[in-house]
Amino acid sequence: MSTQTTEKDASMLKQKEMIADHFHALAHAKKNGKKVVYTFVPGNLTELINHFGLLPVLPEINALQSGMRGKSAEYIAIAEKAGHSEDVCTYVKTDIGMLKAGNIGPTGEPLPKPDLLLLSYTGCFTFLKWFELLREEYDCPVVMLHVPYQADGAITPEMRDYVVGQIRREVIPAFERLSGVKYDEAKLRAQLALSARAEDDLVWVLESGKHRPSPIDAWFGGVYYIGPMFTSFRGTQDAIDYYRLLREEIQERLAQNLGPVTPDGPAGAERYRLVVEGPPNWTSFREFWRMFSSEGAVVVASSYTKVGGLYDRGFRHNPDDPLGTLADYCMGCYTNLNFPQRVALLESYINDYAADGFLINSVKSCNSFSAGQLLILRELEKRTGRPGGFIESDLVDPRYFSAANIKNRLESYFQMIEARRTGARP
Repeated sequence: MSTQTTEKDASMLKQKEMIADHFHALAHAKKNGKKVVYTFVPGNLTELINHFGLLPVLPEINALQSGMRGKSAEYIAIAEKAGHSEDVCTYVKTDIGMLKAGNIGPTGEPLPKPDLLLLSYTGCFTFLKWFELLREEYDCPVVMLHVPYQADGAITPEMRDYVVGQIRREVIPAFERLSGVKYDEAKLRAQLALSARAEDDLVWVLESGKHRPSPIDAWFGGVYYIGPMFTSFRGTQDAIDYYRLLREEIQERLAQNLGPVTPDGPAGAERYRLVVEGPPNWTSFREFWRMFSSEGAVVVASSYTKVGGLYDRGFRHNPDDPLGTLADYCMGCYTNLNFPQRVALLESYINDYAADGFLINSVKSCNSFSAGQLLILRELEKRTGRPGGFIESDLVDPRYFSAANIKNRLESYFQMIEARRTGARP
């Protein structure tokens, strides 16, 4: 993104400052007597971690940030040299390689060792194996929060009680022992009320993609929008301030009938409205984005921006039921949905956002997203009548990003959309 554009995008500057401050706090955690909890993005208990004055570290965020900064290839090579297979999730290998290389975080400051590993299982089996590896490296306790998978497409009262029981009997006592702070339900209620306020503004921003032209890109731009909500800031005033600022910026774009900001500045004319399934590639993020923006293609909705919560489907953290709402949140993340639920969600996005088509980015090392994607594509084509496209890349392994191949596929896909519009054969 150009300097001029960045200067105008105050929300991005604020977000970068928030994240940098958090990494700085992590680098000085031990010196300042702060305890550190490693955990994951989907179904994270950020409010509860902050409640006890603990600092969260999210290994997926470290891995993707390393990918965006060109460091993941080195870390992956270190992990593979240590015996990790090429087929292992590249987030895991980047994290392990970073650890072996001195555990220097994405901002160049050291990351502290964890005082607790909080393993929350939310639809990704890799999380279990990942924390087994970290447990071998660090001498610290592990707390398991087992989150039932929505195999039958519903959260039952029994499932909810099961998760609430774990939070009450296992997670909270572990946090109390670690921090020396007693659980205060009134304080947690206040934090959850802050979360709900920020969530309202995030949903407003995401749903602005229904406008034509869309003032946002809900995949490339969306990864910036979800950052504070999905990581360390939910339940804080910083999150409220960030999302209020972001909403004001998007409101201004709407008023001026402008499209999203791209790596090269304001977007040109909107030609293609897309819904995208799957995570983006991080090692060539801006080059990847330009393949879309240069063609006038805007992502109006995406599944990736729901990995940390389906807020646009109506969920809000409820301060009147603090532990129950945490359980609902954990079970409601996108990776915890079954395939019929995922198809129905994507179908609604295609229709509600008036998309011209939908695209799947199949990520080589992420089975949580990639498994079943071709079936999803065929089913969505059948249900919506809109053309589907399929590209392949990886999260943070540059060996599996072929710019020429992806660009060719995208160009062919856009030609298919044009052919559908004119009634001609592609």
